[in-house]
Amino acid sequence: MTVILDTLTPRHPEKAHRPDSPVLRKPDWIRVKAPVSRGFAETHKIMRSNGLVTVCEEAGCPNIGECWEKKHATFMIMGDTCTRACAFCNVKTGLPGALDPAEPEKVAEATEKLGLAHIVVTSVDRDDLADGGAAHFAATIRAIRKHCPTTTIEVLTPDFLRKPGALEQVIAARPDVFNHNLETVPSRYPTVRPGARYFHSMRLLQQAKELDPKMFTKSGIMVGLGEERNEVLQLMDDLRSADVDFLTIGQYLQPTRKHHPVVRFVTPDEFKSYETIAYAKGFLMVSASPLTRSSHHAGDDFAKLRAAREAKHLSPAS
Repeated sequence: MTVILDTLTPRHPEKAHRPDSPVLRKPDWIRVKAPVSRGFAETHKIMRSNGLVTVCEEAGCPNIGECWEKKHATFMIMGDTCTRACAFCNVKTGLPGALDPAEPEKVAEATEKLGLAHIVVTSVDRDDLADGGAAHFAATIRAIRKHCPTTTIEVLTPDFLRKPGALEQVIAARPDVFNHNLETVPSRYPTVRPGARYFHSMRLLQQAKELDPKMFTKSGIMVGLGEERNEVLQLMDDLRSADVDFLTIGQYLQPTRKHHPVVRFVTPDEFKSYETIAYAKGFLMVSASPLTRSSHHAGDDFAKLRAAREAKHLSPAS
């Protein structure tokens, strides 16, 4: 059974002040399975029993049925309320509550119960915290290492804007992959990601690699927000200048009528072209398709990423 998910009913009253945006009909190539499997139910039960939040649910990810069926989930730490109100995001905005000091252990225990070989940990933006939540990220990484020493860990962090020393805390905990999403091209930041700064995010990725050259770095963008093709290609060059290893490109899907409109649906052939060009520019790993999301197939992609690096080191040209 396949369905086209409709998430156009507003979930959060704080976004109600935004004017309604036109909604484009989804093309045939954007179809996902309804989340009705036994594996989905078991994953849901583990999340609820440990009192955990997932970006899969909060952001309305279209791949939740597929991922949770395989007991793959992206943990969202530090609550379900973000201090920013990006025009593309369906996560609740407002003043977050206090951090749960037991959360790192809860994430580690759930990782063990799910038997994850690779885990992705992300968070809301916490501009209210002095370190942006960096210490909480580090504590979560350490707890997972203690409970699941063979599990590889990927973190998808906020930008830690005006949080000196925050990035260093996260990198010192030694994640296997550091991911920070640019989300879109620079020209779209004022309307899509107004609370962030493109070149700060780019510098964050560069600094992460400088702090630990052996660690993989990763970033992702959405297309269909009004960007031009040449802007996407320039963004690729910027990421390669920052020595980023892995790029994800996916179609933006409008969560509600109060969010930024989909300007257009990018065709599968265009995604394939972006993938080919990105590999030619030197990325070790590229995932580009309408339903690509940062943590979709993250475990399989990590294995491919590691193999690509090994192959590059063994190549005579290197």
